[in-house]
Order: sequence, then structure tokens, then C-alpha cells
Amino acid sequence: MIPPVAYFIIFKYVPMVNAVLAFKDYNVIKGIWGSPWVGTKYFELLFQNPAFATLIKNTLYISFYSLVVGFPVPILLALALNEVKNAKFKKTVQMVTYAPYFISTVVMVSIIMLFLSPRLGIVNTIAGTLGFEAVNFLGEPGLFRSIYVFSDVWQSMGYSAVIYLAALAGIDPSLYEAAKVDGANRFQKMVNIDLPGLLPAAVIILILSVGNIMAVGFEKIYLLQNPLNLSASEIISTYVYKMGLLNANYSFATAVGLFNSLINLILLLTVNAAAKRLSNTSLW
Repeated sequence: MIPPVAYFIIFKYVPMVNAVLAFKDYNVIKGIWGSPWVGTKYFELLFQNPAFATLIKNTLYISFYSLVVGFPVPILLALALNEVKNAKFKKTVQMVTYAPYFISTVVMVSIIMLFLSPRLGIVNTIAGTLGFEAVNFLGEPGLFRSIYVFSDVWQSMGYSAVIYLAALAGIDPSLYEAAKVDGANRFQKMVNIDLPGLLPAAVIILILSVGNIMAVGFEKIYLLQNPLNLSASEIISTYVYKMGLLNANYSFATAVGLFNSLINLILLLTVNAAAKRLSNTSLW
């Protein structure tokens, strides 16, 4: 347990001490603890910032869109694979759906850009052959979210389905035998045995997903960003990067990041309490 515990202590808990930067006017020469206190100045600047509402809207929109589309897909994939009797076909589908998870973010973004390029992309080439005009997909703010969400679902659904497949493997076989004796068909077995067996794992994953609702993947969105889609793609994490590292406004960026983390914590506690009350399944 030493490596993972050390990782969380060094990279997660120790940096929390430096969150005090959000309440100070950081000076490189004086350092974090020598810089003067300014109270909630940077939080006030954040809430008064004209871009604040857009950042929250874009972050929540993409997060909930990803959750609504991405949460049920691995469950459906696991249920479908569980019904496949041909072992060779089942392993092939698992490999094909699992493999994209290991593609790095940079390579994935490059693939998306090549596929959707307005001049040389395969999508626009096929559309042009059919008589349609070329579309600059990544230049359309209205299409950006769908491109991000569905490419993310395609990349991660196989990996996420492994958890549900493990849960299905742990279901008592005698339940299926009893259902067969009672005359239940495959769909009835799925509804009355498989889904209840998946429920505890699904609830835990849902709680963790909602707890990270404000933590949308920075790398992929930042790499897909361009001036044309910025109105839909600018989220809290990309804004923190630009303000904190590119503009060297470390105190303001820390305040934004701390606000983001507090919202995530509140959502996590709320959803965990609701899940515990409704299904008796929770993180603690």
C-alpha cells in the first residue's frame, strides 16, 4: 500500500496546504507564506468576472452531457457481452472496445482532427461525395460538446465495462437456474437478475462521477480548443491554466481552483447521502 498512499499524500494532500495562496497576493520573491493576505479579494474578482457565468455553464453542460451519455453505455455493453455465448467473438469485442482506452489524449485529439478536417477529413470527403458541403466541425461551437462527449464515450466505454462485467461474474449462478426453471426468458433474466446485481457498482461509480462533475478533462478540451469554438469550450480548468500559468496570476487561479474543488466536494457529499438513503449503497 506504500506507493499509492505516498502518491496521494505527496501529490494530493500536501498541495492542499498551498491553497492558502487563494487568500494572498502572491509575490515570487516573498514566497507563499511571506506574501501579504488579501482575504477574499480573488473570490470577489471571480464572481464579478463577466466570464464566470460562461465558465460555469460550459463546465456543467459538458459534465452533465458526458454523464448522461457516458454512464449507461458501459452498462449496456457489459449486459450485451454477458449474453454472448461465442467466447471468441466475446473476447474480440472486448479487445476492440477496450483498446481505445490506451490511446493517449494527444493521439486521440490528432485522430479527431484528421477525421473531421474540413478539407482532407474522411467525414467531409464522404459528405462531399454524397453532394453535401464541407463542415468545419471543430469550428462550430454547437458541435464541440457532442464531438468531445461521443469521442470520450467511444474511448472509455470498454474500460468502464470491465467493472460491470466483474460484477456480473459475481452473481450466483443458482439465480439463473431458478429463473430458467420458472420459465424466464433472457430479457427477464437481465432485468430481474443482472441489473440488480449491477446496481451497487453502478451507484458507487455514479457517486464518484458526480463528485468529479466540475473536473472535466483539461487536456482533451484544451487541445481541441480554437478561437472559433471558445464560446462553448472554455471551462474552469482551461481558464485556470491560462490565468495561472500563461498570465502568471497564481493567486487568482488558485482561488478559481479552490472554488471548483469545493463545488465538487459538496456534490459528492450530497449525492452520497442521497444514494445511501435511497439504495443503502454509499462510499461510507
